[in-house]
Amino acid sequence: MNNYFKVLPIVFALALTSCAKDQKADQLIVDEEATVLNEPVVVDTQTEMIKAAQSSPLTNVALSEAQFDFGKIKKGDQKEHVYEVTNTGENPLIISQVKPGCGCTVPDYTREPILPGQKGKITLKFDSSGFDGLVNKQAEVYANVDKAPIVISFTADIQP
Repeated sequence: MNNYFKVLPIVFALALTSCAKDQKADQLIVDEEATVLNEPVVVDTQTEMIKAAQSSPLTNVALSEAQFDFGKIKKGDQKEHVYEVTNTGENPLIISQVKPGCGCTVPDYTREPILPGQKGKITLKFDSSGFDGLVNKQAEVYANVDKAPIVISFTADIQP
């Protein structure tokens, strides 16, 4: 029993030190020198997203349309629209991220570089389940263009 009281403080001390939190595991380290061509770049602030998008040589882009109207749709319908993008510049267009305004909209986009003169796509998929009446949703497109983000949007009149 006497040995038990001698060992108990040592076991307690080991338990406390073995549960110590590693502060480095919770820290986000962003390598600003990294260039990612085929993977979306995940960063915390809008300024960092713009810097990441513009890390490649800048180019120009033309959208088939910046705004689309679904018109009247039934509540619960899931709709999608494809926005066509054309690289009108001299360098490859790299879309690094498409960030919708809310969780009701899911983006998909051309992930490989779009060569000068070529076209790519940005698709926005909308779930109208949680809405009634007129809605206006938008998404920010981060790419290696001078004025990032590019804002695309859609409207819908959701009927019961």
